[in-house]
Amino acid sequence: MNQGTGEQIAGDLQDRLLLAEYPVFLYKMEAQEEDIFSAESDYDRLMMLEGSDEDNKAIAEGELEYGEDAMHLEKGLADALLAENGMFLENQAAQQNEEHEEEQISDNTPKGFVPIRSKSYSYRWEELQDYEALIKAFYAVDSSTKAGAELLSAEKLLSKDMRLQGGSDEPQILIYHTHAQEAFADSIPGDESTSIVGVGEHLASILRQRYGYNVLHHTESFDKESRDYAYGNALPVIEQLLAEHSTIEVVIDLHRDAMPESRRLVMDLQGKPTAQIMFFNGLSRTAKGGIEYLENPYLDDNLAFSFQMQAACNEYYPGLARRIYLKAYRYNMHLCPKTLLIELGAQNNTVEEMKNACEPLAHVLSLVLSGEEPKR
Repeated sequence: MNQGTGEQIAGDLQDRLLLAEYPVFLYKMEAQEEDIFSAESDYDRLMMLEGSDEDNKAIAEGELEYGEDAMHLEKGLADALLAENGMFLENQAAQQNEEHEEEQISDNTPKGFVPIRSKSYSYRWEELQDYEALIKAFYAVDSSTKAGAELLSAEKLLSKDMRLQGGSDEPQILIYHTHAQEAFADSIPGDESTSIVGVGEHLASILRQRYGYNVLHHTESFDKESRDYAYGNALPVIEQLLAEHSTIEVVIDLHRDAMPESRRLVMDLQGKPTAQIMFFNGLSRTAKGGIEYLENPYLDDNLAFSFQMQAACNEYYPGLARRIYLKAYRYNMHLCPKTLLIELGAQNNTVEEMKNACEPLAHVLSLVLSGEEPKR
């Protein structure tokens, strides 16, 4: 099973089951794939497909079934990373707890999350020069699209400079939610603070208060009536925000994933239940070729940003990040070079787990935007 993880998906049933962990599931086998590909010349239809919730509904209603291997696709990822360095998760957890306790004792005031100072794992980039090795280590590629060595090489992805260029006097980071209606296991209906919007505000607050970034959090709902055209609804609004705030260098579209109820995306981090995260990229091309109406001039930058975030997550917080998911469409990632689409947790995580994940996510974002990590 592990040998197939992250490889270009050929389309057989076993491969599709292996991808069941990821956020936007394969579209009902070959019959529906043909329908997707026939939409390449139809912009409206493509925008609808980007926001479609059909697969999430099928999962929630139990219409899709997954084998044990598919449900635990990422189970050994953190262990494997640490084992390569001769380390174990138990030792790392003990080290984190010791650092946490030391900071608390220093002034007898609980500090909550403590950013990790030293890496748990270090990549040997010379071993990831091969395209297939890189795919296996970092990516899951949906059958609706295709990647390729011309897009994905460690040298190319690491060479992009993701450091912020401007100061914090004006907005630097924009956080918004294409799917603002997304909620969690213990969300309170009508209470926005317990939805993905509330999680976004928590992330924004950490970035402002702990790391000193100027963050604009846009809370408008683009999916209130339907998810089908949420990306199309969001596009002119985000374009206008970027026009009004030309100093914004980073755009984050924050979502939560959809999982079968038996599968929870959670790990223990510094003694706290913490939702796992996943970075997502649209490649603006199907398996048959480019999508004319969904051109993305910043595709290389988008891919480099998510790659560098993934690398830093794995080095500092092994097990926090699932593999980067690549799909066919664009998801409004063409508006800014440093754009992230993040799937944080899922519908069956708690609000506490989601907010706990914002702490390491903010730390990793700061490492990448400061140029401190990942080391080339």
